[in-house]
Amino acid sequence: MSFFAILFALLIEQARPLARTNPIHAGLRAWALSVSRNFDAGKTHHGWVAWSLAVVVPALVTLAIHGALMWGLGWPFAVLWSVAVLYITLGFRQFSHHFTGIRDALEDGQEDAARERLARWQQVDVGMLPRSEIVRHVIEYSVISAHRHVFGVLAWFSVLAALGLGPTGAVLYRMAEFVSRYWHHRHQPVAPQASEALQTASAKAWWLIDWLPARLTALSFAVVGSFEEAIEGWRFHAQRFPNDNDGVVLAATAGAINVRLGGEALKARSEPTAVQQGLEIDAELGDSDSTPGVAPEVGHLRSVVGLVWRSVVVWMLLLALLTLARLLG
Repeated sequence: MSFFAILFALLIEQARPLARTNPIHAGLRAWALSVSRNFDAGKTHHGWVAWSLAVVVPALVTLAIHGALMWGLGWPFAVLWSVAVLYITLGFRQFSHHFTGIRDALEDGQEDAARERLARWQQVDVGMLPRSEIVRHVIEYSVISAHRHVFGVLAWFSVLAALGLGPTGAVLYRMAEFVSRYWHHRHQPVAPQASEALQTASAKAWWLIDWLPARLTALSFAVVGSFEEAIEGWRFHAQRFPNDNDGVVLAATAGAINVRLGGEALKARSEPTAVQQGLEIDAELGDSDSTPGVAPEVGHLRSVVGLVWRSVVVWMLLLALLTLARLLG
């Protein structure tokens, strides 16, 4: 029933997106902060203990609720639980309003407004960024956001749901991504800085968890875009980006729509608001070498939208076929 859970979650999220300030995300931020304060003692094993508590415990709670509903009330209630969890962890509307606002500003020739929106979205210093660079950064941030908010969640949810673990995978993926970013970028004056051991543990765990979803996302973009160029970009240009998993996604995107990505990254601002949005803000992209392709233009933003939505359709068709085969079998 994974197909129906994902379908209903996406439809509900499109009709009524989760507010950026909501008690669920606030509670998860408080949980991550509490774990780091109480278990981050600076040693390597302390870092892994803190990460396990912050990420695995919410996933196990999700699994326990799923099991209780499945065996106590029946599968319809378990499906409703999956829809609720996916609604919180999955969705375009957690970042698409930023993308749409910047695209509309660029199409109207309001580059200053586009720079302001980009700076507010990523909490970065844009300076007098030229138009093509605005487009490039928007493409990169949006593609990574789509991967982490949609395709990565779909991948882990689908795999673990097929094993009878319900929506556990969605929580595991989103919490792993969140804590790796939250502990790395956290600099609120009211909270101690996460230790190097904790940052290292969360970064390593996140890389392992995101390894397969990143490559599935890249493959999806290749299938619905320019296949040969996307695969070539994946093979030969992913290493141009500092993050291996993000590099696979971005290199495949560059090839799929023939756009030049990569270059000097924007620098984060120093104020603490960069981490106050919790699950809704994406991590910074480091400096990298540019991939082959034409210079980014506003028209490429619409190409990115088409690429992402076509990939979603492919995922849903595949899940529908698997669900149908399971029902008939």
